Amino acid sequence: MSVELAKYGILNSTIHYQLSPEELTTKMVETGQGEITTSGAVNILTGEFTGRSPKDRFIVKDDITEEIVWWDGNINIPFDSEKFDALYDKVVAHLSGKDIYVRDAFACADDRFKTKIRAITETPGANLFIYNMFIRPTEEELKSFGDSEWTIINAPTFVADPATDGTRQHNFSILNFKRKIVLNGGTGYTGEMKKGIFSALNFILPVEKNTLPMHCSANSGENGDTAMFFGLSGTGKTTLSADKNRRLIGDDEHGWTDDNTVFNFEGGCYAKVINLSAEGEPEIYGAIKKGALLENVGYFEGTKEVDFANTDVTENTRVSYPIDFIENIAEPSLGTNPKNIFFLSFDAYGVFPPIAKLNPDQAAYLFISGYTSKVAGTEAGVTEPQTTFSSCFGAPFMPLHPTKYAEMLSDKVEKTGVNVWLINTGWNGQKKRMSLKDTRAVINAALRGDLDNVEYKKDPYFGFEVPVAIEGVDAEKLNPATSFDTPEAYENNAKELAGKFKANFEKFAEFATPELLSGGPLI
Repeated sequence: MSVELAKYGILNSTIHYQLSPEELTTKMVETGQGEITTSGAVNILTGEFTGRSPKDRFIVKDDITEEIVWWDGNINIPFDSEKFDALYDKVVAHLSGKDIYVRDAFACADDRFKTKIRAITETPGANLFIYNMFIRPTEEELKSFGDSEWTIINAPTFVADPATDGTRQHNFSILNFKRKIVLNGGTGYTGEMKKGIFSALNFILPVEKNTLPMHCSANSGENGDTAMFFGLSGTGKTTLSADKNRRLIGDDEHGWTDDNTVFNFEGGCYAKVINLSAEGEPEIYGAIKKGALLENVGYFEGTKEVDFANTDVTENTRVSYPIDFIENIAEPSLGTNPKNIFFLSFDAYGVFPPIAKLNPDQAAYLFISGYTSKVAGTEAGVTEPQTTFSSCFGAPFMPLHPTKYAEMLSDKVEKTGVNVWLINTGWNGQKKRMSLKDTRAVINAALRGDLDNVEYKKDPYFGFEVPVAIEGVDAEKLNPATSFDTPEAYENNAKELAGKFKANFEKFAEFATPELLSGGPLI
């Protein structure tokens, strides 16, 4: 099978269509773009960019998007339609005459929402990423694939000219809903491709399909109960959903339908591997084998054995792999009967408990807030805790106003009676970080139903309910105040964090109902 690229404006290229992971790995090694590690996984360097560039992500403003997208100026940045067309022509001219890697795949595991994706990439590494991360079609599905619904064009060596192209700098990621194109240039970071499609679905599903898109991981238990884990980078979303006792549905992006089906958008996982160990995260560690794609990792000296503590290139070291590299998965990647939602926050102020139960108004308030913290060492110049709020735990990928997603979530919580929990994966008081063991213990207690009929105490600053005791967890850890040197230190930190929640929410206040506002801090 083969495809023609002339209709995209790409001419005289050598087309490599639907190559296997082995063939793509060979291409990477032959061209000096990748190295085989001792585990069999291939490692690539993504160049100047080792993470997303949020200020260089744009949406074309046209008659489809103009009245619906939330043009806030920081996240959803408008791009001129004519500028897009001209830039597109320059990108495809840049790709013409080169070796080009093309892959057809699907997004959305629920057949009712299955979306055809065609990725046209300049590098074999980017194509392997697409193979790993999207849903792989069968031979029969390929024969009848036809035209794609969305096209990803990825040109990392193309350099934009901001003065003429309308970009901020030389790199860009642009969504065009009329032409159904994700156009990436100037960056080798593969995550821009998956987040481009995620952003598109975050518009299409709520606007056209009455389905809530979510930046969350999900798994299901023996009784078919589904749990969802919302969280920003570094909070444990991928780690906590990869549980040997539960079937993994997906690690990052899902939809929640009107008939209460939860479905994965993807066919793979994209995990951070900084300080990864076989003991701490055995499922992810075991998935790093032949076929997996590592990004920007370092080695032990004189070897090709990955040193997961190495941050010479970046702290955002990553691996992508097909979801079936995890042993216990849901097949297909669907779940029903949602019972528990976990909001994961890295609280660097140390005032959040390991677990707290939220009422529907608190759930909506915290969902819109999307709180976590950057801590010293995570970024250059960060020397003390920096509060970070990202609406819906995924603001950079949400084209609509955050209250739209929050209203859909609140409606589903109310209709299904699902439990919503706040989980602190950050600091316990002033002393140390919550251990993965304790975090798993409190989550497992919630999943088992152990917290359905226990004594709770209301948090004096945020109003959520905190279990007084959980079997297997030190009772003192459930009360953060006891981990501070003085009561005044706890009070000061709690008041400061509550104030930051209030200040952050001011930009949503005009859209918020009294019930939603009641879900915020008590002070």
